[in-house]
Amino acid sequence: MTTPCNATGEGRSLVKTRRVNEVGSLHELFESCLPAFGGGYLRRFYAILDEAVGAGVPLTLAVAGPVTVSGQHQAWLNPLLETGWFAYLSTTDAVCYHDGHRSLDGHRDAVHEVPIFGDDGALRDDKTIRVTDMAFDEDVLLDQDKLLTAALQRPEFQRKMTGTELRYLLGGLYAAQEAKNEAPEGLLALCNRLSIPIFVGAPGDGSVFLNSMKLWAMKRAGLLPQYDFDLDLHGEVFEACAYHYWGLFDTPGQALGTVVLGGGVPKNYNLQPEPALGQVLGLPDVRGYLFDVQIVSAPITDGSLSGCPPAEAVTWGKVDKDHYKKTTESMQADYSMLMPFIVRALLENRERYATWAERMGEEALFAKHPKARGYLRPREGYRLFDKRDALVERLVGEVKKNQAWLLETLSYPLASK
Repeated sequence: MTTPCNATGEGRSLVKTRRVNEVGSLHELFESCLPAFGGGYLRRFYAILDEAVGAGVPLTLAVAGPVTVSGQHQAWLNPLLETGWFAYLSTTDAVCYHDGHRSLDGHRDAVHEVPIFGDDGALRDDKTIRVTDMAFDEDVLLDQDKLLTAALQRPEFQRKMTGTELRYLLGGLYAAQEAKNEAPEGLLALCNRLSIPIFVGAPGDGSVFLNSMKLWAMKRAGLLPQYDFDLDLHGEVFEACAYHYWGLFDTPGQALGTVVLGGGVPKNYNLQPEPALGQVLGLPDVRGYLFDVQIVSAPITDGSLSGCPPAEAVTWGKVDKDHYKKTTESMQADYSMLMPFIVRALLENRERYATWAERMGEEALFAKHPKARGYLRPREGYRLFDKRDALVERLVGEVKKNQAWLLETLSYPLASK
């Protein structure tokens, strides 16, 4: 860890380390055994995330990449979400699609390992599909398509709905499939159980929506008498804004934090409520994230949002400008290498605080260790999907109050065609 230097070295931080065989937990290892270089980034990332959890602010999570194909959701993502610390999730349609594979009839052991640099032509001949070093039979995709086709024709889907509603309903169906086939709980099933909203910023870029497109096309071609599912993108974006507004004005800390794993659309979607509320809807006193920690593989120099650090997001208003130097960190890495250890360290911290609470009582513990309150917040979490209608209507009311400002934004001297 680093500590402020004395007056003879003003402005410096001393590098102090401990031997790995002297630390008693992963928390201490992260604090004291990662002094420099990439390890220093990891130490700072972990320290800020530890602070954010301890502060008790609701956290949001953006995750890109095939976490459900690879089983990472069952290894570390689901245990992280079960803490009650996270308000909502931003991810990809593909993550939601592949989450159902292990629940399919006859496919509980659907995914197996293959070499990254093997013979892909041979895999294709064998009807095996590869995702990096994960693979599954083509029949898994065909059966997943059948499951989704059957699901989307059910009566509860025959209306206009937001993507969060779609994924909540799918989570219930996936949970039933998992119970039927004695498969472990998946990501959508867990989010259904905990009422965690799941946002997908690019729904057309994934196979859940492709199967909806099939049913739409069949109806248009006269092959299907009815298919009335319709995705409400306006409502979904507004819902995300309603949750951000809730975090800023209805929670004790009146602040939010975010954890970004990978870049792309999930990251951008997770960051866009602030400009949507402040810049586009013109609502007053809207702020960005107080805490922002991210692990992305994209370099900062490629100009993409994937590699954009929190400091750049400050200029857009997406991250708090007054605190970002102390409450944000971005490191370039593969999050799949680091998150199991980070999550385990955070869970160990929670277990330690829970043990101390039993010994000394919660109030005494919170007085001595204020971070314990944030760590020990209720496991049932915020259950925002259960509150979505009330929060959306509340934000509609705020928009109505801003009528004069909004009406002034409707005109512009467009050039003649």
